[in-house]
Amino acid sequence: MADTTAIPAQVRLSTGDRVRDIVVKYGFLAVTVIAFAFFALTEPAFATANSMFSMLKFASVTAILGLGVMFSMIVGGLDLSIGSVAGLSVQLAAMTMVFYNLTAGMAITFVIVAGLAVGLLNAFLIVVCKIPDLLATLGMMFVIQGAKMIPVSGQSVSSGMTLPDGTAAPGKFDPAFLLIDRGTVGPVPIPVIVMIVLVTACWFVLTKTSWGRILYAIGANPEAARLSGIRVGFHRGAAYVVSSVFASIAGIILVARIGQGDVNAGASSLLEAVAVALVGTSVLGLNKPNAWGTLLGAVLVVIVLTGMTMMGFEYFYQDTAKGLVVIVALLFSFTLSRKKVRYTPAT
Repeated sequence: MADTTAIPAQVRLSTGDRVRDIVVKYGFLAVTVIAFAFFALTEPAFATANSMFSMLKFASVTAILGLGVMFSMIVGGLDLSIGSVAGLSVQLAAMTMVFYNLTAGMAITFVIVAGLAVGLLNAFLIVVCKIPDLLATLGMMFVIQGAKMIPVSGQSVSSGMTLPDGTAAPGKFDPAFLLIDRGTVGPVPIPVIVMIVLVTACWFVLTKTSWGRILYAIGANPEAARLSGIRVGFHRGAAYVVSSVFASIAGIILVARIGQGDVNAGASSLLEAVAVALVGTSVLGLNKPNAWGTLLGAVLVVIVLTGMTMMGFEYFYQDTAKGLVVIVALLFSFTLSRKKVRYTPAT
């Protein structure tokens, strides 16, 4: 008698498929470990505790921005305004303390409110006005880039600067605000703690709550989600609000790090955030945007950049290195994987 419990021939995996699945699932983790081991062996200072905490601290802004991009990717879009929102946050926090001599708490409040406002405006353009995600957030990116320079006449904001009316700025950066980046809890820098808390919160929301499942369902098939009773527009808009709030948080850390309202802050953040969010799709073969993958993407990028810096490579090699990291990660997700990637670009 035939064995009815045997696996049908059409679903049996060949040895090649099993090897491919293992490579896809653990390949990116292996790349990260190999990169870390290589730099640790070639540069003794690389693997010290201080160096590792410094790398994680440096990665925090990119990782948090990547989490924001991740939410827009999950619903099938892409938030191109996220770098500009981070730059706006830098400028707004500096102006609040330097121009108006207000406290760190007020600066943080204004920045978060501004992030909410931009997110709501993005949601309005995308959901109500029916403008495609990429075009709406691209337009918002240019609006913010110009608008943030108007109150300061294109100048960076710093303590003691001359205001447009000829008087000296009355305020300065609140020391408590600077502790956001420069403070520690034990040996752990505060930005690293913020990053881990946000990554953990995102992981929990996306994997353990109905809202997370709704977002993934919208990204996989928005029409099917709508027919099942999901308010697709509302949840897509909410994803963009979350994205902008995360950009504001990253901007707060960034301005506390540089100690001034640099008009160019956030200019390169968009590409880095998109890169780490895309890299995150390849982690553990999940083939979808996810929180821990985004964190690992940011960590790998900073490992490579720090190692190259210690080895004496000039700064202009770094963009090439970041691009190669992204390409390798995408090969795992789009070329080697037998699963369909759960990210549908917005149209």
